[in-house]
Amino acid sequence: MSVTAVPLRPVRRGTLIKLWAGIALTAVAAGALAWTGTASTIAANGTVDQYLAWNARQSGVVTTASGLQYRVIEAGEGETPTDADVVLVNYKGALRDGKVFDQAERAPFPVDQVVPGFSEGMKLMPKGAKYRFWIPPQLGYGDAPQGDAIPANSLLVFDVEMIDFIPAALLRQMQMQQQMQGGGGMPPGAMPPGAGGQ
Repeated sequence: MSVTAVPLRPVRRGTLIKLWAGIALTAVAAGALAWTGTASTIAANGTVDQYLAWNARQSGVVTTASGLQYRVIEAGEGETPTDADVVLVNYKGALRDGKVFDQAERAPFPVDQVVPGFSEGMKLMPKGAKYRFWIPPQLGYGDAPQGDAIPANSLLVFDVEMIDFIPAALLRQMQMQQQMQGGGGMPPGAMPPGAGGQ
């Protein structure tokens, strides 16, 4: 039996470089695809810390020194409230899985009498602003469950629109004046006439 040698043409150097570059590009794309799939699985099923680490890399998300994360949806204009103010907001609160546990329109809140993460977030918002907050458990309710709606150690996700805010002392003064004039008080969720430029 004889073996016939078939001469092979030499492969051009540029062709080999293109081949190796294509293999490397394919490997990088496969790794990125695998990471994306893993990252979204961690985001959906991982711990709160894993979720927050993943969320911190999303477009527009800012993490404060305390660990609150937020994204500006609409910027708003002007000053922001302080601990001494009462805000009027539209909001929706949900768990990480999207289950809504609370929502309201034109809800008044003293800034210093809500969970720390919600207070911190509201103090970032000028009038007309819309933000989304991701409040980690240590800035929310911690390990204390809130009935059946909010399990212990829950990440809270809030969409908030800042309608208005005024100093709490001014609000109390206006309410006292109304009561003295026989006004009987204001309906829930309403700011007094002329308050905060409404």
